[in-house]
Amino acid sequence: MKMKKEHLFKIPGGYHDDEIVLAFLRRHWFVMFLNAVLFLILMVLPIAIYSLIPAQLLGWIDGTPWEGLIVMFLGAYYLMMWLFFFAALVDYYLDVWIVTSERIIDIQQISLFRHVVAEQRIVRVQDVTSSVRGIVPTFMNYGNVNIQTAGEQERFVFEQVPNPGQVKRVIFQAYEDAVGKSGGEAHALDTESRRDGEGPLFEGRLHR
Repeated sequence: MKMKKEHLFKIPGGYHDDEIVLAFLRRHWFVMFLNAVLFLILMVLPIAIYSLIPAQLLGWIDGTPWEGLIVMFLGAYYLMMWLFFFAALVDYYLDVWIVTSERIIDIQQISLFRHVVAEQRIVRVQDVTSSVRGIVPTFMNYGNVNIQTAGEQERFVFEQVPNPGQVKRVIFQAYEDAVGKSGGEAHALDTESRRDGEGPLFEGRLHR
């Protein structure tokens, strides 16, 4: 899953010189597909309703103030539908989760003009779990990856990402590699976390 950094999403501050990108994730494409289907249904809905209105009623409305009000309502309705689809598309593209050899990076698009970037060093990871819930997510193999860390932001959640089990294994391996390279610092963090009764909970699972 290693990737060339120049082909990836640009992050504030950029990537470190020796940093290796192990996983670059967005929500599963099927999530955006469902939004597109909903958008198409809502776009067609007024046309379907119009086809069910009796011709006599349409003739009564024609040329009255009601006709103007209906046109204004439909204009506002379709504008809102396009804004909904555009916001969903922006959210899908700009919500990004990155796992590197050094860090976990979480980029969340809160609104059209606001985003939040959080990151944590991989050696501070304490526990990683993956979950797939529902028939469609199970069939399409997408779900959430929950990451517990010993930092200011204690929990990272990768939402509706493809192959959550594989992502969990990538994080496990990245943690082991990072601990091996920075044993002194990682050991100090480990000891401090265990003193609080929280230690790297997945450490035992890695060697089973």
